[in-house]
Amino acid sequence: MLIVRDLASGPRRFVELQRTLPGISTEQLRSRLNRMVADGLLTRQRYREVPPRVDYELTERSRELMPVVGALARWGYQWTWSSPRKGEDINVGAIFRTAPGLLDLPRSARGAVELVVEGDRGGDRSYVVSLAGGHATISERPEAGEQADARVSGSIRAWIRALGPEGEAAELAYSGNRSLADAVVGAFASEAAAAAAAA
Repeated sequence: MLIVRDLASGPRRFVELQRTLPGISTEQLRSRLNRMVADGLLTRQRYREVPPRVDYELTERSRELMPVVGALARWGYQWTWSSPRKGEDINVGAIFRTAPGLLDLPRSARGAVELVVEGDRGGDRSYVVSLAGGHATISERPEAGEQADARVSGSIRAWIRALGPEGEAAELAYSGNRSLADAVVGAFASEAAAAAAAA
């Protein structure tokens, strides 16, 4: 499920998956990816480059698992969300990548919101949540020239506060269509708040 979550934002190379999935051995990851390709859950694209490059991508079949990823995220919000422990590494992007299965937005919500995590693993990380027909998709590393209708940026600490049950977004910086940006950030926070209330 973590591999599905981390490929929800688009194709990734093997080394990128290793970075987003700490604790899994190289051989375990290679074995799981091979099995998922054989089962029709992933596609593997090889490029003739030096060094060789291989990208993995979700198939339509595996995209149907996104509601399951969203349900697991809700469970995590309800039972395990807490303030980060000292020295704990928080991957805000992992939360954003659950958007297609987690966010419940009105069908009228349309547009794209760029979410920027400043100072994440040595640089800024950018994610674009696109909304249409009540569904959300996510992409990482927006294409050059890709325009979002809104942009929300903040440090890892600011995002943790905004995405948590309190939904405290005062430390985030907004530009562009504020109501669209509020809808996306608020949808993450409302999931956390709902899960906290249920606990």
